[in-house]
Amino acid sequence: MPGPFWTPLQVTTGQKTENVVNFGSSTPLGRPGQPAGIAPIYVMLASREETSYVTGQSFGASGGTGVP
Repeated sequence: MPGPFWTPLQVTTGQKTENVVNFGSSTPLGRPGQPAGIAPIYVMLASREETSYVTGQSFGASGGTGVP
């Protein structure tokens, strides 16, 4: 359940400049995440050995806002 993560979509989808500048500022960390910050979760989930006993988990990468 990722929070606000910076990707090329933020600047290519026609968002207003002030939305792009403030993107992610409402998180406790005060910034959006970077793709490299969530990549290890995807790699772990793609590994049969690492996740052979993982079921129904929520992995929160939300900038400190918590996971519901």
